[in-house]
Amino acid sequence: MKKKFFIIVFFVFGLSQESFAYSSDPKQFIQEIVNDAKKILVDTNTKEFKTKKLSEMALKTVDIKGVAYYSIGNYRKLLNEEQMKEYLSLFEKYFLKSFTSRLTDYSDPKIDVVSTEVLNAKYTIVKSVLLATDKKPEVKIEWRVYTKNPDKPLIRDLIIEGLSLARTQKEEFASVIETNNGDITKLFVTLNEFVAK
Repeated sequence: MKKKFFIIVFFVFGLSQESFAYSSDPKQFIQEIVNDAKKILVDTNTKEFKTKKLSEMALKTVDIKGVAYYSIGNYRKLLNEEQMKEYLSLFEKYFLKSFTSRLTDYSDPKIDVVSTEVLNAKYTIVKSVLLATDKKPEVKIEWRVYTKNPDKPLIRDLIIEGLSLARTQKEEFASVIETNNGDITKLFVTLNEFVAK
């Protein structure tokens, strides 16, 4: 299975003290996450420490269940209650392993949060820029922040240079199911195999 969806997701997560609560303002929420990312993604931290903290922050700042529902699309209707529980559990493990297996090699991402665009009461787009380096060009990043609960914003998607990572994931899941003649259990097998690696 392709894994493009998770390559740049490291921007989402960071290190936080136990007592620290993220801002309810979408722009400040993203700024705080970006700032915290610099604390965890430093060379002096071990890979195990980074993996643990990144996973903890993902569970707090990303709407993993919402991404899971979106990723499976209309195939969700084919799942019974037990299958849905299994899928959500598998997706969370898949999601966490996918990004932590890559993110621990990154250090000190430099991102400027520049503006916001309120789409409606439920969604705000926060625009930012990953600054260019000697080896990499500037990258425009838009964060889709879910604000249905105004006191607890959650990240639903990243749009990298116009490409929705959530949509990419949805297409990849659909491809797995379709190439197996619509057998949705084959997606479960694929997710299980990745988690077990």
